[in-house]
Amino acid sequence: MTASLVVLISGAVTDPQLAQIRGASPTADVRYFARREDLEAVIHEADVVAGHVSETALARATRLKWVQSWAAGPNELMYPAFIESPVIATSCKSNGAIPLAEHAMMLMLMLNRDMPRWMRAQAERRWDAWSHPELNGLTCGIIGLGYSGVDLALKCKAFHMRVVGIRRTPQPTPNVDHLYRQDQLHEFLGESDFIVVTAPRTPETTGMLGEAEFRAMKRTAYYICFSRGGIADDDALLRALNEGWIAGAGLDAHSVEPLPADSPFWSAPNTLVTPHNGASTPFTRQRGIDIFAENLRRYTAGEPLINLVDKSVGY
Repeated sequence: MTASLVVLISGAVTDPQLAQIRGASPTADVRYFARREDLEAVIHEADVVAGHVSETALARATRLKWVQSWAAGPNELMYPAFIESPVIATSCKSNGAIPLAEHAMMLMLMLNRDMPRWMRAQAERRWDAWSHPELNGLTCGIIGLGYSGVDLALKCKAFHMRVVGIRRTPQPTPNVDHLYRQDQLHEFLGESDFIVVTAPRTPETTGMLGEAEFRAMKRTAYYICFSRGGIADDDALLRALNEGWIAGAGLDAHSVEPLPADSPFWSAPNTLVTPHNGASTPFTRQRGIDIFAENLRRYTAGEPLINLVDKSVGY
């Protein structure tokens, strides 16, 4: 690459992080924009963009070769015109694996021990001691064994849990006791005390959990999702919660975000709602900066990039 390489960046980037990025490719012209609109005003000059490129801007991005998404799941970028374009995409997958796995463990503990009961008692200054369950010996079923799923399996083992999984490409996975094929979904669901969705939302996974799947779960089991909404059919999930097909849910990812104030999920039985910020830590952002800086170094050196997005599957 030469000094003519133009890199445009938008998003939450600090001055030290910008210096880190510039240090990865000292000869590049790296420009930061606080607003996406300002970046897209000069999109015709860009060889590389870190951030999002709208469909309107893509039509004017005649020099663009590569887009780095700050998201782990680049769903927003996977519109038809971008998929059909020759522009390559990379993502920040793996940057939020640790806090997302922590978030899932928190939700499992809160649901398993009925934390809302203790919170109600505290608000009422009422001493409510009761015999509660343990995670020890229970089975966590993980849908999607990417970075966050693998980290969650490790954490589950620390809690003496059994771990089963299901993934698009079956392969041995650390700390997973048994891996199910996709055609064994109902068997997998029926064995698990917790179903945790860590998979991306793709045409293959959208709506994969409907009425038949929630009815295949144990009535004592909990559903947890922290990756993307829409993998479970909302109507089926609401019926499962309201009619007692399952014991409850922990929802960090939602089909519509922000979750509307009138959404029935806010008051669904035994349901914990968090605002899709399980990975909202400064460490997650820094790991994303590290990924882009390494990719920019590789791009400048003509080396293969990491975290390449397969446009045919959407991640």
